[in-house]
Amino acid sequence: MSVKSYYSQKEPNSDAVIWRFMDLRKFRDLMASEELYFRRADLFDDQSEGLPPEQYVQRVLGLDPWDIKDRVSLDNHLGSLAQSREMHYITCWHLYRNETLAMWEAYGHDGVAIISRYDLLKEALDQLIDETHLGLVQYGTAHVTNRFNALEFITTRQKKYEMECEVRAMLTCINPLDGGNRHIDLNNIPHPRPLPMNPRHPWVPDRERRRIVLKELVQGVVISPWAEPDNVEEIELWNRHKGFGAPRQHSELRGDKTPTLE
Repeated sequence: MSVKSYYSQKEPNSDAVIWRFMDLRKFRDLMASEELYFRRADLFDDQSEGLPPEQYVQRVLGLDPWDIKDRVSLDNHLGSLAQSREMHYITCWHLYRNETLAMWEAYGHDGVAIISRYDLLKEALDQLIDETHLGLVQYGTAHVTNRFNALEFITTRQKKYEMECEVRAMLTCINPLDGGNRHIDLNNIPHPRPLPMNPRHPWVPDRERRRIVLKELVQGVVISPWAEPDNVEEIELWNRHKGFGAPRQHSELRGDKTPTLE
């Protein structure tokens, strides 16, 4: 199924270079399985992932948080969005500009960055049977003024994450067994998040994995400036075994003056 566009989608040039940072464990898994890993949106470290700021919902829907009826309506909208994001599974890439130690430390401290291109990632997603989306994450809420669009929220993040320059690939996996009213309590009062007393159906997975032609996607491998010699040896073995077109290379930030993780 072809990658679908979405409202306010923003894309780089088709030949834009993208990196996916990963620790050694994730790199090893990718090499062995040749599967892309997608994480459910509500399980990211950022608890607000895929959700608009409460003040934005108030303004767009014209709700007064101090009015009891409006507060109930506000919580109902937020709780519904918190559940709808559970159908989205995400894999994150970085639009390459230059290397930064912050990205290595956050996402690939002992591992690698996989090099690819935007068009190659789109081609890989095109081969999947799922509904997929791909585009640049936008930061802040200026681009969603006066709109209430769940797919827009899932491709928007807070300004504090702007340095990540994220390219977001996403599967939409609707599960008919997962109810949409898990944010409503026994007194029929809605809450801004699903309630522990109303767990999601056990068939809703935490992650999705999709087989790809790895050699067509990976254009090279960059080794973390902090990778230990044993890790470097394993990375080089995987690189030779998979026969990637471009050889592995060390981070340009590697050197005697590179600060240690400690």
